[in-house]
Amino acid sequence: MIPFKKLSTQENISLLKFPVYISLLAANGDGILDEAEKKSAVELANTKTFACHPLLVDFFKEAVMVFENNLALLDKELPKERNSRDAAIKKELLNLEKLVSKLGGKYVIIMHQSMNSFKEHVSKAHQNVLADFVFPLPITGITE
Repeated sequence: MIPFKKLSTQENISLLKFPVYISLLAANGDGILDEAEKKSAVELANTKTFACHPLLVDFFKEAVMVFENNLALLDKELPKERNSRDAAIKKELLNLEKLVSKLGGKYVIIMHQSMNSFKEHVSKAHQNVLADFVFPLPITGITE
């Protein structure tokens, strides 16, 4: 199934990698994608299939089917050095932004909101569970 009819099949296949690239960028803070970050990204991808904006339901249903495979493949293909990896991911994200812009205004805003939630979620993969319990609200310097 093609999530976005305005895009070609190849463009749709590329766009399905958007949450993967966002996850890899968020995980690149320490230069590696570790198991906690992988697990967090995969869990969120699965959650997004039923907890996303209605305009993105078809997109996430398709993205989740190839998410783990794309994550493993791109993690393997991207440069290993942190700065080079970061630059390569950002280059791909710029290309994906061009595809998103073809979808029109409402999709652009909703897609950005969704990808921001991916970035935030994966970035917090190592957040301390005890800190969440003791300090359920974010406190700068303690939980952030």
